[in-house]
Amino acid sequence: MKSFNELLDAGVHFGHLKRKWNPNMAPYIFMEKNGIHIIDLQKTADKLDEASAALKQIAKSGRKILFVATKKQAKDIVSECVQKINMPYVTERWPGGMLTNFPTIRKAVKKMTTIDNMATDGTFKVLSKREKLQIMRQRAKLEKNLGSIVDLTRLPAALFVVDITKEYIAVREASRLNIPVFAMVDTNSDPRIVEFPIPSNDDASKSISLIVNEVCDAIEEGLGERRMEKEKEVASKEKEAQKKVEEAEGLATKEPEAVLEKIKEVSAVRKAKEAAAPVAEKDPEKK
Repeated sequence: MKSFNELLDAGVHFGHLKRKWNPNMAPYIFMEKNGIHIIDLQKTADKLDEASAALKQIAKSGRKILFVATKKQAKDIVSECVQKINMPYVTERWPGGMLTNFPTIRKAVKKMTTIDNMATDGTFKVLSKREKLQIMRQRAKLEKNLGSIVDLTRLPAALFVVDITKEYIAVREASRLNIPVFAMVDTNSDPRIVEFPIPSNDDASKSISLIVNEVCDAIEEGLGERRMEKEKEVASKEKEAQKKVEEAEGLATKEPEAVLEKIKEVSAVRKAKEAAAPVAEKDPEKK
């Protein structure tokens, strides 16, 4: 949890000019100063904690969270933080239909793999220099736009967006597919269109860095708990397997004694039958 002073130092409380505000942000605005709206940092802290807790649970469940931040001051911060937790992100142009037309985007991602295979299986050797150049340019373009979502094999469980006004297409697609959206929402945006709004300054690098780092830390914590649970599960299975082996070994040592008892029992029955046979021959009524 970030303290009030940390949020203040990062400039999270600075909103937009009063004339640019969205009336739906009124509950999150503390006051107006010199024509600029000031965000209520207490509500920012509460919403940030709420969003972090929810994202932690999603990460713990093993599902993916897609980060979207294409604005200049956010892209480098987001890509750097998100790479550490191995989550997909979009920091270049949002490819229209990325969520609503996901299979087509997956085909474009697979195209990169196909080109890589062409380079290794000798296909490039039979192509002209111009054809090779065209294919490599296509590969570079795909890598720039889609390279960060290579591991996204299915639709994400949630979106984290910096500036919902700029990324309105991504938010709209997520809403259509009922994918929850976590977002930094400034005073010029409508917080009602996202499930987890975090009222904050989405223009200052320090503010973006602080919020994104806090969120990534929560996700990393969730991933860590998931790893621990898996390790405990593996250890429990190994313990059960070891117990079964020990039980099997115990039965193996007892088996010869059981076999010996069975042999003695059969032998005793056989002897009793042999002893009874001559008596039966002497008794004519039993013939």
